Amino acid sequence: MLNMIQSEHLKYKRTFAKKLVCIAPFFFVLYALITMPTVQSKYNYFEYTVFNWWPLIFIPLGTALIASLSIMREKSSGNDRALRCQDISITRMWFSKIIVIAYYTLLSSIELIILLIIIKIFLPNSISSTSVVLLASLTIWITSLAYIPIALFFAERFGTVISVIVNIIGIVLGVVMAPESYWMFIPWSWGMRLMSPIVGVHPNGVPLEKESPLLDPSVISIGIPVSIVLFVLLSIVTAFWYLRKEVN
Repeated sequence: MLNMIQSEHLKYKRTFAKKLVCIAPFFFVLYALITMPTVQSKYNYFEYTVFNWWPLIFIPLGTALIASLSIMREKSSGNDRALRCQDISITRMWFSKIIVIAYYTLLSSIELIILLIIIKIFLPNSISSTSVVLLASLTIWITSLAYIPIALFFAERFGTVISVIVNIIGIVLGVVMAPESYWMFIPWSWGMRLMSPIVGVHPNGVPLEKESPLLDPSVISIGIPVSIVLFVLLSIVTAFWYLRKEVN
């Protein structure tokens, strides 16, 4: 299994996917700095912008693009056919793809954390605390893991365009459903919904008032375990589908 993970990791060398992982945190931090109000406010708009747009845009679409590029490289090189003719575990090969993509999205999240901590040194009021940055970033990463097997499945079965479209539809539904009581029914709403009690931002990007019911922290203890369980289940289900798939 370790050899498969290392092999999958090597496929990302000098690719756009690897560049995307590195560039994305800089882009979102820069965007938040540019749009940050110049006048002093009781709200941390910089922090709200980062932790609203990060789970809204990069995490779902970035995951879809990285997954699609992984599948495209496999198909264009013919490795998919060749590997199936050898005595290797197809399910482990699928799991290695999931693990490597999870690794890269984690690296991107860690880079975001480092950038925000650096920004706080020079702009102390830009974020509330380092602990909030750590909790918010890692929560977004954990709640987004389920996107990986979903994106890989649609990229493998229907192609890159459909995989991206599915995630765009998920984003739209996530924004609509995140503030509602039925937010748990769509994974794309989880990251945005959990940012409400952690950061104090509404899923639509505006600050929450102190009396807002969205500040209820109990959603954190619900969302994180459910997201992990769904991630594991989807990984297993899609791995068995991949095993049984016929190579055209």
